[in-house]
Amino acid sequence: MNIIRRGLLLAMVASSAWLAACTHAPERSAAAHPPIVFVHGNGDTAALWTTTLWRFESNGWPRDRLHAIDLPYPLARDTDSKPQEGRTSTTEHMQYLSAEVEKVLKATGASQVVLVGNSRGGNAIRNYIANGGGAAKVSHAILGGTPNHGVRADLDNNPGNEFNGAGPFLSGLNQPKGPNGDEVTPGVKWMTVRSDNNDLYAQPDGAFLGARGKPTHVTFDGPALKGAENVVIPGIDHRETSYSPQAFAQAYRFITGKPPATLAVVPEAAVLLDGKVTGRGLNNVQGNFSTNLPLAGATVEVYATDAQTGERRGAAVHRKTVGADGRWGPFTANAQARYEFVITAPGYAVTHIYRSPFPRSSSVVNLRPDRIADADKDAKALVTLVRPRGYFGVPRDQISLDGKSPPAGIPPGVAHVAAARLKVADAAGRTVVGEFNGERIAGIAWPLAENHVVLLELHQ
Repeated sequence: MNIIRRGLLLAMVASSAWLAACTHAPERSAAAHPPIVFVHGNGDTAALWTTTLWRFESNGWPRDRLHAIDLPYPLARDTDSKPQEGRTSTTEHMQYLSAEVEKVLKATGASQVVLVGNSRGGNAIRNYIANGGGAAKVSHAILGGTPNHGVRADLDNNPGNEFNGAGPFLSGLNQPKGPNGDEVTPGVKWMTVRSDNNDLYAQPDGAFLGARGKPTHVTFDGPALKGAENVVIPGIDHRETSYSPQAFAQAYRFITGKPPATLAVVPEAAVLLDGKVTGRGLNNVQGNFSTNLPLAGATVEVYATDAQTGERRGAAVHRKTVGADGRWGPFTANAQARYEFVITAPGYAVTHIYRSPFPRSSSVVNLRPDRIADADKDAKALVTLVRPRGYFGVPRDQISLDGKSPPAGIPPGVAHVAAARLKVADAAGRTVVGEFNGERIAGIAWPLAENHVVLLELHQ
């Protein structure tokens, strides 16, 4: 437990730097634009909200009233009541969210916030409102793809797991409330967003839990809650329930009572980028586990690249060795330029991350270096096309990697794969291109033998 508590404290202290920059908004703006706190899902980071933040800003929301949090240890425990290195309980998650809400309220002068959560983030929101004193401090709660009735509901399969709908955590949250027997805590406006049948964690068959052919006792409408406005968006996947343009449109409408003026990201003249470099833990039982803790001592270099080839256009335009807060910026970017971010840190591969142009500023361009798995060491180079804000769907999406469409490892059906990995067998040093629904990223296949890995990371 001590390592978890230290991590929570470090992250709370680090987040105060963002809040210190906030000032009290004018009353008119405050009424029209309540502060919004965004809560990511299991194993994820605040960076997944980047395009959602941009869309709110593009519709006039003040940047200092949009706050995406980073849970230090974002993975849930296997069994909620049993301490587990590098993972958080539902109670720890709720406590961290509560502390973040208090800081946002203090910084903005608001009396209430809007909470928006994806997947596991919705569990923390529900728990905070029901059991953590949040009912009076939250006006709206929006849950995208949250497994409100579990990814399974079976007392024979680890009922102590946070995601078991038959277990004590979700059963307690779903107890009938009020005269109508609602599942939501009264006094807060609630909305859920789900897919019709394309969410891998809301499936009647246990295929995606490693139990093909066995019932989960959960249906496609598992994320819906009695007493909430329950929105269905056909075809979207688990992450797109929060991070897609369609999900943004529903959230904006639910908060404001009107549709957004635009779903596009409106470019701004001056772009300032920053974020954290975070690492991975190691233990003998789990292997790697992701954290959102700062990776002090890592070095980040940024290079402008050629859009067609991924080749560098000159020397590094930014370089920094990160300190205890993990921040690698700030970096003044060109909104039309493409960039390669290079992270070097002891115990990791030199990680090259190629990105599309950034049309707007962001303080959550979080970077995480990778490690090389033994099974990949026979390749000349290793290049991964990554979609953090959604999954690859076949035949729904147009996807290619190094000319192959769809790339190997992306099966048809329910979208559930967010990374396509290419083991370059012919030669390192050449251009590799990844494409997804019109977004094209070119990178260089740096040599694996020299401890390099490559990520082509999509905005979409």
